[in-house]
Amino acid sequence: MAVYPSLITLQCFIVLACISISASDPALTLDYYKSTCPNVFDIVRKEMECLVLSDPRNAAFVLRLHFHDCFVQGCDGSILLDDTIDLQGEKKASTNGLNSLKGFRIIDKIKNKLESECPGIVSCADLLTIAARDAVILVGGPYWDVPVGRKDSKTANPDLANQNIPTANEGLLGIISKFLYQGLSVTDMVALSGAHTIGMARCENFRARIYGDFGATSGMNPLSDSYLGQLKSVCPARSGSGDNNVTAMDNVTPDLFDNSFYHMLLRGEGLLNSDQELYSSVFGIQTRKLVDKYATDPAAFFSQFSDSMVKLGNITNSDSFFNGEVRKNCRFVNT
Repeated sequence: MAVYPSLITLQCFIVLACISISASDPALTLDYYKSTCPNVFDIVRKEMECLVLSDPRNAAFVLRLHFHDCFVQGCDGSILLDDTIDLQGEKKASTNGLNSLKGFRIIDKIKNKLESECPGIVSCADLLTIAARDAVILVGGPYWDVPVGRKDSKTANPDLANQNIPTANEGLLGIISKFLYQGLSVTDMVALSGAHTIGMARCENFRARIYGDFGATSGMNPLSDSYLGQLKSVCPARSGSGDNNVTAMDNVTPDLFDNSFYHMLLRGEGLLNSDQELYSSVFGIQTRKLVDKYATDPAAFFSQFSDSMVKLGNITNSDSFFNGEVRKNCRFVNT
């Protein structure tokens, strides 16, 4: 039982540290672009409507980009930067799947539209944050207000990406510590993990799970056994074979943002080890209760997800606020 007091102490220490670090940052506001680009939210929404209508997977691509951006240097658009002679980007970091992140062309398309309407005004960091909100709404998820006023970073940090972003096979305590470091609570972590109700996972990221304890957590009932067989047909046991094959993280409603993800965890069928840990870990007393809550009360999940997404989007990069820029092209620092 000694783990839990130490975990609470760790949570308090990290949250206080994050508050003290970001206390001097300029506040984000809802009306930041009121006079300079009043149609920014409409422009992003209309572009996202077309893109998600053409392929619902685009919603998950954009949402994942936003998560991976905010966990490294704060929400500053660093994930969008390409490698150059002078800069090493984050796209090839191992936690970003060595270039497996998708959605960059979506951001390019929206940025081009914004530059034609309001040149040099809207940051890529704000664009991505707004687009992530719209992505969720367009596949059935909740609405939340998006405060804006972020600046784009002039740097990227692949080492920090490898250090800060949770991995697919990580244990519960490791995942919790990474969320706490960002100033996000255990409740935020469980709610934000619900984003895995949409999107796909690569075989490389769920192989250990399906050839490991999947049978133990699911109880090997006939339906779970059939699902496991399907997963193994997609993902061979041998490493290097089919590593890039993909399957939906929510096999029931893969293109709908709902609480089906939590029902999968209750059945022991979480695709990623890091997801199933929320319910099955011996350290998961608090997380297990939250999984139960969101599985039985979708309104509670939607409400908490909205609140947690605002907190995620408000993770700041002090350096970018004061020394950042508004990139003309999201892939490159301005010359």
